[in-house]
Amino acid sequence: MANTKSNGRSGAAIRKAGLLSFVFVMYSYTTAGPFGLEDQVTTSGPGMTLIYHLVLPFFWCIPISLVAAELTTAMPVQGGFYRWTRAAFGDFWGFLAGWWNWCASFLLGSAYAVLFTDYVNFFFPWITGWKHYLAAVSMIGVIAYINVRGIKTVGKVATLLETLIFLPVAAMCVMSVRMWHHNPFVPLVPPHQPVFQVFGVGLALGLWLYSGYEQLSTVAEEVEEPQKNYPRALAWVVPLSMATYFVPTACALAALGNWQDWHTRYFSDAAQLIGGPWLGFAMTMAAAITFISILNSTVLSSTRMPFAMAEDGYLSPFLTRLHPRFGTPWVAILISAAIYAVFAWNTLTQLISVYIWLRIATSVLTVLSAWQLRRKRPDLERAFRIPWGSKGLAYAVIAPLVMSGVALIASDKFGLRYGPLVLLLGPVAYFFFRRRESA
Repeated sequence: MANTKSNGRSGAAIRKAGLLSFVFVMYSYTTAGPFGLEDQVTTSGPGMTLIYHLVLPFFWCIPISLVAAELTTAMPVQGGFYRWTRAAFGDFWGFLAGWWNWCASFLLGSAYAVLFTDYVNFFFPWITGWKHYLAAVSMIGVIAYINVRGIKTVGKVATLLETLIFLPVAAMCVMSVRMWHHNPFVPLVPPHQPVFQVFGVGLALGLWLYSGYEQLSTVAEEVEEPQKNYPRALAWVVPLSMATYFVPTACALAALGNWQDWHTRYFSDAAQLIGGPWLGFAMTMAAAITFISILNSTVLSSTRMPFAMAEDGYLSPFLTRLHPRFGTPWVAILISAAIYAVFAWNTLTQLISVYIWLRIATSVLTVLSAWQLRRKRPDLERAFRIPWGSKGLAYAVIAPLVMSGVALIASDKFGLRYGPLVLLLGPVAYFFFRRRESA
């Protein structure tokens, strides 16, 4: 395979993001808002849900964040964890990290476009069928255009969108205080439910909610002083994400106490019960905007993957073309957006359970790369190192591995059937592209 290139952006104007803008981009990718956990309350119980959001980050996103911070300071390169894995374990595993992640983005990006359109349909019921599909594709097109303009524009949009999301959520939390009459931790789990089922379903959703903290390493070359700003951004985003999920959930449960009624989109119902119709409407709008925000940052992070792989000779060099004005990989962005549009015809509800297999596989390779590069490349200058020496490194590697194993075992039947199959397509793709290059 071709060697990793470091000059793929020479001659192109790169508009880099500062710390504040990058914080909003990272937050919009990893969290964006409290929406998405509502079903966890009824399936796992209110107490277990809140405990998940207090404890799970210490076994999943915090160790992965520590790994991402160390490796970004050691290798602040475009492609991030794909190139870390390649440096640690060689071409084959590096290719799999990049390929799995890019394929996962097809499911994720199209799903967010569809979910946004579902919320639009709530306000405009006539948007169904081909109109629903057209609305989803149109949103993908708008987000692709924003991304072609570069990370600074993506950051400005993310800042605006997150502000619009934060306002109604904060209003609901403040207005709920006068209604706090219930213990939000009671009951701990739903009565008469198998413990492992309750635990497994909630854990899988929790890993989904707290995934992606290494993902923005793919745009390291587009961030000002990435060795300093990536760890700083993580230090802001991780606790902010925990608060985003825990505080609104606890406030709504303490005010209403009706954990049995929670369902998808329930935050809109809770806001209406707490603040009236106007707050319910605002919360519904915030939920719709959340999916725009996540799609915006998903396109940014995922499209640098095919660009980096093409630079290294795995994919067509056509994908390395940069926009003459903005310095962005516009061909990779447009091709990825086109694939999102193809998948946006379906709701992809079941395919999300397949996505988690791809997401976990990528995270596992990332944390193992930190361990391997400590052994293989101790000479790498690391402005940030995982604290507590070898014990800290063991924690950062072992905790996500254990969580990954439990989550995959607890997958639903669709995920258990098709998740391994999608992973196996990675080696097939590797040998296909390797043979093509050798021909």
